[in-house]
Amino acid sequence: MDFALPQDLVAYLDELDAFIAAEIKPLEQQDDNIRFFDHRREWARTDFDDGGLPRPEWEQLLVAAKRKADAAGHWRFSAPKKYGGKDGSNLWMAVIRDRFAQKGLGLHNDLQNEHSIVGNFPFVAMYDEFGTEAQKDEFILGGFSGERRVAFGLTEPDHGSDATWMETHAVPCERDGVAGWLINGAKMWITGMHAVTHVALFARTGGNPGDARGITCFLTPVPSPGLQINEFMWTFNMPTDHARFTLSDVWVPHSAILGEEGRGLSLAQSFVHQNRIRQAASSLGAATFCVEESVRYARQRKPFGKALAENQGIQFPLVELATQCEMLRMLIYKTAWDMDQMPHKEIEHALSDKISMCNYYANRLVCEAADRAMQVHGGIGYSRHKPFEHIFRHHRRYRITEGAEEIQMRKVGAYLFGYLGPRKALYG
Repeated sequence: MDFALPQDLVAYLDELDAFIAAEIKPLEQQDDNIRFFDHRREWARTDFDDGGLPRPEWEQLLVAAKRKADAAGHWRFSAPKKYGGKDGSNLWMAVIRDRFAQKGLGLHNDLQNEHSIVGNFPFVAMYDEFGTEAQKDEFILGGFSGERRVAFGLTEPDHGSDATWMETHAVPCERDGVAGWLINGAKMWITGMHAVTHVALFARTGGNPGDARGITCFLTPVPSPGLQINEFMWTFNMPTDHARFTLSDVWVPHSAILGEEGRGLSLAQSFVHQNRIRQAASSLGAATFCVEESVRYARQRKPFGKALAENQGIQFPLVELATQCEMLRMLIYKTAWDMDQMPHKEIEHALSDKISMCNYYANRLVCEAADRAMQVHGGIGYSRHKPFEHIFRHHRRYRITEGAEEIQMRKVGAYLFGYLGPRKALYG
């Protein structure tokens, strides 16, 4: 067994470091752009007078960084070559995400906006696996060009993790001789709705409440008559772009269906696995950053005439966190490698439990690491002059939003006890 990272991956990490130093760091420092990353970051990013939405100049800076990365051949790294990418694997993406988050806050990788110079595109695999040729052209190529931007419309005000009980429904409805669907219901926590052209809207088209079958995904234009954004929900981590909206007789043509009618949840699972392993790697990297910064500070800080680092009360909690980081890194890299060894559609049956292990544990670990970093740093650690409060606020959301950790632990339990997954055949 060889646990060494491939040499071409190591070389690519060096290439990315050089690109960040030459192109991204100067942009980060230009025209006081550093205000988006220093102690002013929350105010600089948030337009509190416009519903708490991201300030346009903040989002424009992110676009400028992505354009530089795309021109250099990095931004589309994870996408298939036929769409201008490099067929970046799950393992490579996990390592890159881990390493980027270990660098701390910066324009190279700011996950509050799901931004990175090496982009994460779970939608691409979803369109590529389930979309028509016309949808691939419109939403994959259009997404990279900026002509199309799609939100993920699954969660509802009364239904989050229990997606099979969603109340949004669609019924067949012909208009002007065109077959289509009429959609009614409500959605909540739908990210990015202030700037999208479409929302991948999940609605029940058949079956009974609680059934996995019978839910369909519709690529619905935004705006559409009857789609009303009610508010953007203010959160622990600002700015917000998480919309609550209602659907009143929203009509879409039959061609708006993505994938097979009634099999929308399978499509949604396709989305979450790539997203969860990469997000787990980011949480791991951020946790490692918190540990390393705490070690550095404890060596430098000398209250009562000796370094904090000499105290076991400082050492032991960081030892525990460092140990957990190292163990988790092995599990994440191994799981990402396993994902690369099988067809995309097999991942749900074979590896969903391992991906959930990585995700819920990493999200919990980074919150513990950020909290410990605040404690080690004392008053300055609690301030916004250090990044730990930002890391905590951002990553705390993932213990809920990437599938609540209780739901993911339930998934692990179902695989462990043979109710789902490979062990099901053992227990009948």
